[in-house]
Amino acid sequence: MKPSDKLLPTILDAIGHTPMVRLSRIIPKSGASLALKLESLNPGGSSKDRIAVALVDAAEREGRLRPGGTIVEATAGNTGIALAMVAAVRGYRAIFFVPDKMSKDKVRLLTAYGAEVRIVRDVPREDPANYQNQARRTAEAMDNAAYMGQFDREANPQAHFDSTGPEIWQQTEGKVSAVVAGAGTGGTITGIGRFLKSRDATITVVGADPAGSIFTGAYHPFEIEGMGEDYYPETLDVSVVDRWIAVRDAEAFQMARRLAREEGILAGGSTGAMLVAALQVAEEFAPGQLVVSMAPDTGRNYLSGFFSRT
Repeated sequence: MKPSDKLLPTILDAIGHTPMVRLSRIIPKSGASLALKLESLNPGGSSKDRIAVALVDAAEREGRLRPGGTIVEATAGNTGIALAMVAAVRGYRAIFFVPDKMSKDKVRLLTAYGAEVRIVRDVPREDPANYQNQARRTAEAMDNAAYMGQFDREANPQAHFDSTGPEIWQQTEGKVSAVVAGAGTGGTITGIGRFLKSRDATITVVGADPAGSIFTGAYHPFEIEGMGEDYYPETLDVSVVDRWIAVRDAEAFQMARRLAREEGILAGGSTGAMLVAALQVAEEFAPGQLVVSMAPDTGRNYLSGFFSRT
């Protein structure tokens, strides 16, 4: 029985089991099929719902977070939104440090859940003012506060190994030729890649990456939110990624707008980047073969951003 078929105890029990949709108008010339895993239909609106519960569970289990405590995290938005949802359900205070390139829509969502948001300059990780460093110091200075550590806690990729990977395998009945995902923390692509390759080592795992991210070249600033980095996080296992494809900001945003207007799927810029890469990958496969691309979040988080541009 799926969670949607029964009365659930809390909103957290609605996380996962997101649908996969075959695209009908944005299709590869090769004749291969292309499908999106719609993570925006998690209750918090993104794939980060999955890791938020796992991170809080781990902090509670390890004694780092006790009743009445405070969740502290550095986030580009979606992990914060998911953690804010968990905090509301479990009665925790939540404080989030976010880079100043984050969309205003995400900031409003965080505050709607009752979280405290501290917007900081988007600077490299070695800078003490980096959002991760500030979040970690704040948690250490507080009593009964835990830094969630999505960039270094194994609970992150494990959540996707335990849920997202198996869902893709089941929904495709094991007939998936390639999967395209992004990497910010690297948890999604690592967990999915590890699971699928444990079932079929021939499945191709491709990382879509913003042009400017260190995964595909020299670092320079980029606009796409929630993916790409200026260093390799501990939660990223590059051994499961067969190759990376760099995607420019403009290409990603144009594809996300196209996805909304041609397929009726409103998704973020990271989804646009992954779909650009997935179309490229799909040209390498024959008719009848299936390429799955992740769609990590909803375009409603970016209405005041790239969707407001023509």
